[in-house]
Amino acid sequence: MSSKRTVTISSTPWPIRGSFTISRGSKTEAVVLNVYIEEDGIKAQGECVPYPRYGESVESVTAQIQAIQSALEAGMSREELQDALAPGAGRFAVDAALWDLEAKKAGKRAWEIAGIDMTSATTVYTLSLEEPEKMEQSARDNQDKPVLKLKLGGAGDLERVAAVRKGHPTARIVVDANEAWTKEIYETLIPELLKLGVEMIEQPFPAADDEILKDLDRPITICADESCHDRKSLPKLVGKYDMINIKLDKTGGLTEALAMKKEAEALGFEIMTGCMLGSSLAMAPAMVVAQGSQLVDLDAPLLLAEDCQPGLIFTGVEISPPEKALWG
Repeated sequence: MSSKRTVTISSTPWPIRGSFTISRGSKTEAVVLNVYIEEDGIKAQGECVPYPRYGESVESVTAQIQAIQSALEAGMSREELQDALAPGAGRFAVDAALWDLEAKKAGKRAWEIAGIDMTSATTVYTLSLEEPEKMEQSARDNQDKPVLKLKLGGAGDLERVAAVRKGHPTARIVVDANEAWTKEIYETLIPELLKLGVEMIEQPFPAADDEILKDLDRPITICADESCHDRKSLPKLVGKYDMINIKLDKTGGLTEALAMKKEAEALGFEIMTGCMLGSSLAMAPAMVVAQGSQLVDLDAPLLLAEDCQPGLIFTGVEISPPEKALWG
């Protein structure tokens, strides 16, 4: 390959407004990993969020990328990358940067290359796991958000959902248990959550214990998150889940995510496009997957104290397609 390509890896901490709590704990900042690729004067970029739940850290993901850095600089393609790195955050950052590079070199947008029409998307707005009174106040403070996603944690969840419904009576509500429920909690909550108008429950049980869903009624849509990674996950989800949450940090990037979405839809799954806590740079490729998704959860930049510049443009919870200067 005649052109010279350089790859740079760095990390960036983005402070969160207040703190963000789920069933596994709280955080006050999101530490992301950035990959920059420069070729023939064209600069491209990608971002990922290493996730401890999947055994990832900034250090481990950096090492993964460094292991293929020479091959990347020698001209590794996006297709070759799929075999060079396993699905996960590291491959996402590199894949995103390669999409960005490809688009800039072609003078096209990434979604044009993917053959997808791009429009704006409306995201859910996430309420952190808190005591019911605090979640009720958060709901009152976000009357302009039409769809609220509530982080739940097991004990006290019914009170939390009831408080949010009281605080925002007209909101559409989806909830995310982050693997915190037991069969008993599920069976107790389902009839009550139906009364409160909850439309979807994300990952009620630990991924290792979700076989139980085959034997339970699912009057509310059940969405796989921690149980769902890439296309190889899909056969095990049939009969247990109604929807899957596609996160690019889990699929290992947009390339696999688009293939997974197509296969999942063929199997009858509804699609939620989700994210980790990162900046707009990590959300931008996910906007391509978000097209036609039943639910979009790309609100992470709204939860940060500051965002990358330029970032995505949010009009309330409506996200405009990413500008060229950001990605793709």
